[in-house]
Amino acid sequence: MSMMSEFKEFAVKGNVIDLAVGVIIGGAFGKIVDSLVKDMIMPIVGKIFGGLDFSNYFVKLADAPAGYAGPMTYEGLSKAGVPLFAYGNFITVAINFIILAFIIFWMVKLINSAKKEPAPAPEAPPAPPEDLVVLREIRDALRGKY
Repeated sequence: MSMMSEFKEFAVKGNVIDLAVGVIIGGAFGKIVDSLVKDMIMPIVGKIFGGLDFSNYFVKLADAPAGYAGPMTYEGLSKAGVPLFAYGNFITVAINFIILAFIIFWMVKLINSAKKEPAPAPEAPPAPPEDLVVLREIRDALRGKY
């Protein structure tokens, strides 16, 4: 089978469409989780740990440009072109990943439990062979006579 025919079979079966839908939904879901972490969870974590804002945890790898008068925050220094080792941003992304993985785990678990098929009903025993049925009929007929 040539590669083109394999690709055509793959594309026609709907796998490409399913994959595209999954990627689009995944991207949108990622934005929701990112907002959940950034706007709802991180402020609570910051409050618990004394006002920590992980996004402003960084190490400057170079000095700010001469004459820079802006804020010495991650956002300000990034806009000024200062190279930063932004480990606080990494912590936020790692928390995003953990929450996303946890939510997907529960979604898959829920879907799998919904897909679970009920236990199959016990099958009826197979019908006996025809000669055995005839012999039983003869036996039953003889019982009635004697």
